[in-house]
Amino acid sequence: MTMGSNVSLAALSENVGSAIVSLGWSSPTGEGDADVSVLLLDGNGKVRSDADFYFYNNPVAADGSVQLLGKEPTGDGSEDRISFDLTAVPAEVERIVVAASRYEGARFGELDDLKVTLADAAGGNLLRFVIEDAGQVSAIIFGELYRRGEEWKFRAVGQGYESGLAGLATDFGVDIEDDEAESGTEATPEPPVSTPGTPPQATLEAVPAPRPPAEEEAAPKKRATRPRTAKKKVIPPRAPVKSLAENESWRQARLFPVSALKNDRDRETRATSVLLSVMAQVPRFGRRITAPFGAPSGRMETFTEVSLPHGDTPRRPDGVIRVERAGKLWTALVETKTNGNPLKSDQVQAYMDIAARRGYEAVITLSNDVALEGSPLVDVKIDRRRKHQVALWHLSWAEVAHQAQMLIRHEGVGNAARTWLLQDLLHYLQHDNSGCHGFQNMGAAWVPVRNGINDETLCHGDPRALEVVESWERLIRQVCLRLGGELGQKVLPAQRSRRGTDPGARRARLADQLCLEGRLQAELRVEGAPGLLAISADLRTAKLRTSVEIPAPEQGYPLTWAKRLIRRLAEAPADLHVETLVEGEAGGPRGTLERLRPEPGDLLPKDSSTRITGFRLSLFKGMGSGRGSAESGFIRSVDDAVHRFHTSVVAHLDAPASARTAAKERATI
Repeated sequence: MTMGSNVSLAALSENVGSAIVSLGWSSPTGEGDADVSVLLLDGNGKVRSDADFYFYNNPVAADGSVQLLGKEPTGDGSEDRISFDLTAVPAEVERIVVAASRYEGARFGELDDLKVTLADAAGGNLLRFVIEDAGQVSAIIFGELYRRGEEWKFRAVGQGYESGLAGLATDFGVDIEDDEAESGTEATPEPPVSTPGTPPQATLEAVPAPRPPAEEEAAPKKRATRPRTAKKKVIPPRAPVKSLAENESWRQARLFPVSALKNDRDRETRATSVLLSVMAQVPRFGRRITAPFGAPSGRMETFTEVSLPHGDTPRRPDGVIRVERAGKLWTALVETKTNGNPLKSDQVQAYMDIAARRGYEAVITLSNDVALEGSPLVDVKIDRRRKHQVALWHLSWAEVAHQAQMLIRHEGVGNAARTWLLQDLLHYLQHDNSGCHGFQNMGAAWVPVRNGINDETLCHGDPRALEVVESWERLIRQVCLRLGGELGQKVLPAQRSRRGTDPGARRARLADQLCLEGRLQAELRVEGAPGLLAISADLRTAKLRTSVEIPAPEQGYPLTWAKRLIRRLAEAPADLHVETLVEGEAGGPRGTLERLRPEPGDLLPKDSSTRITGFRLSLFKGMGSGRGSAESGFIRSVDDAVHRFHTSVVAHLDAPASARTAAKERATI
């Protein structure tokens, strides 16, 4: 069909009492997506009530006339399907508008292959309409079903809206209730914007009918509840209200049990099967895992315990991933290790050779270890003379848990069953017996280096210091993943430009600093935090210090700054150290929060002419002695220190001014 054209469904099929409408698109980056919505309109071009608006927060009609079936992956992207029982549509409904919308500044011009198809009850495709150029709009009416006498017809519309789903729904008479609407950013509907090349006659019947005169709206009835276009995340309850278990020894039944795991081989086999099966069944999760490795967005198949020929002895990689899109195939071999077992170079080399001969695109290794920039976990030889080159990628179990955590707690997958699968996967990965705990051992050099620092026998250039620095970097990367999963924000290790860009040279300098000062240091960049979160582990005193520096406000008086800072820290620990940073001096006044609460003015320098540049907040904690992740281990103590400092201190501070300004500008736009 072409834009503006229409066709009778009865002329296309005899079985049109019900129909399936599918809206499809693809994304060049593999990340773009949109959400469908349906509006039932009366003779005035308005919904009869807010209940006639069906979208992700209201997907099913009580009479069965409309049902949003959800997203399904396709060969070239994904599609949303909607089921219509046209025999159940109320007689006063004359038009059914089918639309889609995007969020957070995304536009339909960023998507490819926008189309709508319609199939009859027998599954036969009846029509297809492709939108050639969507333009910079955030909502589009793809088409509409409408009555003509006793028959239903379909019109190809392709009309764009700049005001998103909330504006589109408002224009058709839906009374929405959103934070954006109340602030004025989206409640005022913008006039519809036709996509480029739209003939005027193509959109005349799709334009919403005018609103009733003001006198008819003088005393509107107050609705008890109104639709909210803000997306609901499918998030499981954090704690059940009550349990039927008769005692604490009872354990909830799990899809992925861990009780039968007796040895490392069992753990590797079970972990691979659990992960790959969930990746195939939860497309958004599978896409998150494979996208960084160059895999396209498409239909995913996963296999375990495969056998591939390799000389006289066949090789058996732990798994295979296949992703198909638009007739193109992306494949990868998977090698898994659990319980801290290291990857074997000869084993990975054999898989690289097999992948090159058989045309696989990648080999993915998966273990508890965390890969470092410029420092591969296994050494393999890549034959550059081969026409087909294979990429070697590494994935940590901590990264897998991070992606599952992000989708479950913060972003959602739009489906309760898929959310449950992800939740069970996360429970499995975090169980003590699964062996999938991420980085959990500081290595054999940890104890000798600590002893050498304490008795001052650690020599400059000792290679064991470099091993400890590498383990420290792996730990910091894992801390970032765990904190980011809890917050739903980006948390990344920060590198100062003055330290150089070469990873090897940077680690060598940190090893020298460890030998000289006995300290390990790192900085985290937390999205929305007022400054970098610094971590320092002093191996001489066995103390961990977590701190953040806050720049002084550009306006106001120093005493006002001090009072406001103390008020913001009302819920912070009493032993929090607060230090005033002054220009040109090593440090200004300082004290614990307990002492400063009654007298915030003690933070001000005695010389009123001294310029205050900011404040430093610090918490101190005892450092674990063991090299592992047990309760008394160093890894656990670092993770706990960062979590405590962020939740009790950083989370209560104001975001930096630039971030607040940018957020305000986005809201205005």
